[in-house]
Amino acid sequence: MKRRSFLKGSALAAAAAAVAPSLVFPSCSRERKGPFGSARDFHFRPDGTFKILQLTDTHYIAGDPRSDRALRCVEELLDTERPDFVIHTGDVIFGSPSGESARIILAPMAERGIPFAVAMGNHDGQFDLDRAALYDVIRSVPGCLNTPPDKGIYGHSNDLFTLSSDRLERAFFLFDSGDAVVLRGEEEIHCYDYIRYDQIGWYRQESERLREENGGKPLPALAFFHIPLREIEEGLVSPDRELVGNNEEPPCPSRLNSGLLAQMREMGDVEAIVNGHDHDCDYVLRYGPMFYVYGRFSGCDTVYNHLGPSGGRVFEFRKGEPGFRTWVRLVGGEVCQRLSIQDGKMTGIS
Repeated sequence: MKRRSFLKGSALAAAAAAVAPSLVFPSCSRERKGPFGSARDFHFRPDGTFKILQLTDTHYIAGDPRSDRALRCVEELLDTERPDFVIHTGDVIFGSPSGESARIILAPMAERGIPFAVAMGNHDGQFDLDRAALYDVIRSVPGCLNTPPDKGIYGHSNDLFTLSSDRLERAFFLFDSGDAVVLRGEEEIHCYDYIRYDQIGWYRQESERLREENGGKPLPALAFFHIPLREIEEGLVSPDRELVGNNEEPPCPSRLNSGLLAQMREMGDVEAIVNGHDHDCDYVLRYGPMFYVYGRFSGCDTVYNHLGPSGGRVFEFRKGEPGFRTWVRLVGGEVCQRLSIQDGKMTGIS
């Protein structure tokens, strides 16, 4: 069952660890004051690498046996890839009890002492807890580096992390892409949410600050959020695009375009936009100077999915090198889509 059929019954279907509080994150520095003494600036491993694991669409429901393989997926990926940082791009949960569901599916990171952050998805907040309350639960899990929401910025999980050696080398922006909106005209049109004007203003302000800290040059960055941008639809039909991976369903972006991509191009820092949301897609698309990247579905059988084994997408950065490497790791150990992204080009690697 594809998304459009599945969503008709999703609301009805959804209705039907203790962890140590003291964690040490060896790849973090510049500690800030926070509930767990978390750090927000990372540094490279001794071998000069830094690895992010992207999880997405775990759709976990506590007490529902259909969720079992999502938890196994997360645990296996963490133990196999041993990432320095985990970014979950949303739809963490898919039913009540929301708080318990979030704690269980995020516990494997806390148990292993791996820092993580969440960019909330459209389903996070649709059940017994609203988005604000669920975000508080997420932030209470040891190892979560998300900051309290800024009341002047739309949403909750807008955040920024950096990666440094003896200088700043990378930035990672997280955006809350929201849930849904209603467009009122001659008829009401319901569609997915979009990145708002104040979120874009926050991004521009932080991008400019990082440019100044980087000697006046844009600091290379990746942007992570749940719902893809509308431009991905244009890219998919362009004769000039390159695509590697599975493209098994049409993208489901908002019908509104807030202009985020134009702002990213103007700032000149974001090299790739990383999303979840569409469970049967896990591809990397190059269209123009931008790379649109889907994570691999990390979830279970509470929602539609047809790609086969669950998994996650890995991003590897190397000290002093431009661009990044990425691949998909599947449950069971298989690795696919080994790619190098550099200078606007995508090449396969062994």
